[in-house]
Amino acid sequence: MEDVPTEVALLAQDGGSLMRQEIRKWPTGQPIQETVLEYRSLGRGVLFCEDGAFSQGSIQWSPVSEFGAELGLIYGQERLRLALVFPRQASLGRLTLIREHLKGERPSLRSPLSVDSLLGTWVGRGTTVYPDYQPETALASRLMITDSGDTVTQTLSLDSGATLQSQGQRVGSTIQFSQGRQPVTVLLLPSGASATFPTAIVPGQPFFLEVGWLITPTLRQRLIRTYDERGTWVSLTQVMEEKLG
Repeated sequence: MEDVPTEVALLAQDGGSLMRQEIRKWPTGQPIQETVLEYRSLGRGVLFCEDGAFSQGSIQWSPVSEFGAELGLIYGQERLRLALVFPRQASLGRLTLIREHLKGERPSLRSPLSVDSLLGTWVGRGTTVYPDYQPETALASRLMITDSGDTVTQTLSLDSGATLQSQGQRVGSTIQFSQGRQPVTVLLLPSGASATFPTAIVPGQPFFLEVGWLITPTLRQRLIRTYDERGTWVSLTQVMEEKLG
């Protein structure tokens, strides 16, 4: 893992019809890297939530082409972005975590995410938006996370009446959920972040990519990009959760 200082500027031009994005990176021991992107419209793989959270990426998974997505969350003057890349393979090839704050603002200091910080009961409210622009939908959830030794149990109850339970094993900085037809890895990251992704994408099974952000000990955001059994992108869900007790 390597930390690389970056700066991103978004500049509206041509009467607001053109967006110019300037990206600067300062890798250790290397010259500054600069990239300029200009665009007038958003691609089919991009969706935004009401508060500015967004995701962009592949609209279709295929085992013979590169696949990936970026998921971004906003809170106050800070933004957290996660990029996941599967380079023509079923398993994750590269992950980039980007922690940003507005220039001139002081970022909050957050500890690396731990399983212990997630234990408890989380009450959430989620909103799902769709790439085919069908009306957004809302959901209420209750997520209970417990552990016993190296086993982590998640019990998710939805307002529809459905209850889903899964068990995973702590393995280093990950939780491995091997049950079911699509095994899932949760990677615990710096600054209260987490990445959830298929351990290896199984053809013919639905899957999702998720970024989580523990903003305070009792407040967490998650953004979930979901694909169906054909590997087609079908939705983007943002969940805001508060810890009880």
